[in-house]
Amino acid sequence: MCMSEPVSFVAGGMLLAGGAYAAWKAYKINMRYFPVALMPVLAGIQQMMEGHVWMGLNDADPDMVWWGAMGFIFFSWLMWPTWIPFAIYFLEPPGSKRKRTLLMFALSGLALGLTLYIPHLANPDWVKVAINNHSIAYEDTMFLDYFIPRELTYLIYVFLIVTPPLISTYLHMRLFGLTLIAVIAVVWIFLSYAYISFFCLLAGVATLHLIYIIVHNKCCRECPEIFR
Repeated sequence: MCMSEPVSFVAGGMLLAGGAYAAWKAYKINMRYFPVALMPVLAGIQQMMEGHVWMGLNDADPDMVWWGAMGFIFFSWLMWPTWIPFAIYFLEPPGSKRKRTLLMFALSGLALGLTLYIPHLANPDWVKVAINNHSIAYEDTMFLDYFIPRELTYLIYVFLIVTPPLISTYLHMRLFGLTLIAVIAVVWIFLSYAYISFFCLLAGVATLHLIYIIVHNKCCRECPEIFR
């Protein structure tokens, strides 16, 4: 996250606490919410990983920087394009015609994520971390850079994480999709110098919207027979 090591750990702790509460509410209300409830938890763990990147940079410890960065981009490149569509798929009511499409999005996200993440394990020098304007910038090489422009990779990534909530049966999940679009727009216009870090921070904050949806059982609006 931007700014500092303490802020990363505090933000991570708050997301973990909020996600734990959402998971408990999901257990009480309907377990269909559970994968969605885990998204703030995952965002919290990701912020903790970036806290360790800050620790490594502050202590001049390249090993900690590398494994912290690998943990952070695991969520950025592999977890989010897989988990977001899967969580929306799991939430969909039985018999929904959208479920098959959402499952295809999840599998496509997994394929993209593995393609982006796995090569970094074999090429540790592809991960380059630096502080830029009091924020962490991850300027790394991607495997797909050898085949397509980086901008196209980003476009595919954004499509895979934004479209699933936008096509959900549930109004409030579609509103969450609009929240993600707003996050992407803010990062693209104002915070491009450390876009990966800021995007994951703001997307983590956006998961507070999901906690609101679960706590207030907003999916009951469309499917009261499931979410009583």
